[in-house]
Amino acid sequence: MLLRELDEQGVLRLTLDDVRRRNALSEAMLAKLGSAFVEAGADPAVRVIILAANGPAFCAGHDLKEMTAGRAGSDRGRAYFTKIMAMCSAMMQTIVNCPKPVIAEVTGVATAAGCQLVASCDLAIAADTAQFSTPGVHIGLFCSTPMVALSRNVGGKHAMEMLLTGDMTSADRAAEIGLVNRVVTADALQDATLEMARKIASKSSMTLATGKRAFYAQREMRLAEAYDYASEVMVDNMLANDAEEGICAFIEKRVPQWQDK
Repeated sequence: MLLRELDEQGVLRLTLDDVRRRNALSEAMLAKLGSAFVEAGADPAVRVIILAANGPAFCAGHDLKEMTAGRAGSDRGRAYFTKIMAMCSAMMQTIVNCPKPVIAEVTGVATAAGCQLVASCDLAIAADTAQFSTPGVHIGLFCSTPMVALSRNVGGKHAMEMLLTGDMTSADRAAEIGLVNRVVTADALQDATLEMARKIASKSSMTLATGKRAFYAQREMRLAEAYDYASEVMVDNMLANDAEEGICAFIEKRVPQWQDK
């Protein structure tokens, strides 16, 4: 269901492998993904994470058959739906809170919570065949939780267009509006993602974790508060061993030797 492969450069490849269900975010998949990101975040051997998928769909969102079965209770599914939404929201936040950069490698379609999954990753590279949508309006279910991640990645009008129409968005259009970083041919996708991952993996993991945490924290603050917070982060960062080493290496025109602290 979820494959794991770690290379010598510290790039962890997590691959959704529930092709029959189009890599849907079933209860089991949500649990596996959540655990995988927590474990990877705590593993010093992991420097960068690639989230990929097997099959024609990157992720089809929630498993609607599983969700429909949850209606069997006397509460018409309220308790079960509440549980699943909480699990999904927690997993998405686990990606954001993971100290390791996460890159989505997107082939095929990413719909509803699958689109949310892409938007929750720090970076995304898509094949030119990839497509994205938040199609809940087609079935009477507004994509409210995908909206949270989507609206934090693309402009409000672009997010609302996707949410209100439910239309498919091409990979090129997704790049234009900021949902993905770049688009490459399907044949070049894995190499392009790995190249970016290894470039990032060559940096100090302490610096990357500091920056990722600060990026998401300051984004929710008022301007003056954000500058105060970021200034404090910079001071602490300047006092770190890797910052001292990196600056010295730059001045001395040599390759820095990171201690990741």
